[in-house]
Amino acid sequence: MQKKIPMRQCLGCREMKPKRELIRVVRSPEGEIDLDFKGKANGRGAYICHDPACLARAVKARALERAFSAQIPQEVYDKLKREMEAGE
Repeated sequence: MQKKIPMRQCLGCREMKPKRELIRVVRSPEGEIDLDFKGKANGRGAYICHDPACLARAVKARALERAFSAQIPQEVYDKLKREMEAGE
C-alpha cells in the first residue's frame, strides 16, 4: 500500500503540490513570522513554490498578509527571494 502524499496549495499560483516541494512560511503562536524548512515548526503555515514568479504574485495579492492576518516584515520576503535564488 502506497503512503498518501500530503498536498498543499501555493499562495502564488494557487496550484496543489506535494508539501515537500514548497517553502513553508510560519507564524508562531508568539506572532513571529519566519521560514520553516523542516515543516515541523509550531504555528500557522502558508506555502509558496520555489518560483520567483509565484512570490511576486503572492506579494502583489498580499496573500501572506491575508493568510496570517498580520503585516509581513520585508526581511521575510528577502529571505524567500534569497532561498529561491539559491535553489536555482
